[in-house]
Amino acid sequence: MDHLRLKFPRLARHILGTLGFVVGLNATATPLLRCQVTYAGTTLTVDARPVADPYTVQSAEIGGRFLFKPVMVGNAQRIDYIKLYAYLDASRQPVLIQQATYLPPFKRSATPYGLTGVQHLYGGPVERELIYSCTLEGVV
Repeated sequence: MDHLRLKFPRLARHILGTLGFVVGLNATATPLLRCQVTYAGTTLTVDARPVADPYTVQSAEIGGRFLFKPVMVGNAQRIDYIKLYAYLDASRQPVLIQQATYLPPFKRSATPYGLTGVQHLYGGPVERELIYSCTLEGVV
């Protein structure tokens, strides 16, 4: 009897591990917003997944001059909206230079598609340039 008790937890862990792997495979269908953000010749990739609370999303620091914050509100089955924020990182506090909103319906596609096109933003006393473009994928 003790022999069976020892094997069952291992079997249960194996089954749960297998289920976790299968769930992990389905997690790849979660929408992904991927933005390529360029400043001063350096390009960073900033990703966003659906969130319930937009206020928990952190901004990405771009070259010490800008902040970029992509927000996708919704869940794996539904995107309520996407908002993109770009800030000039000024001495006192960040200054909003662009806020873009994208509303459903979003194109259903298994491959990434261009959501924003290429955006050029300028800020500061010498008009520094921030360039970004975002793709959306996983909307089924």
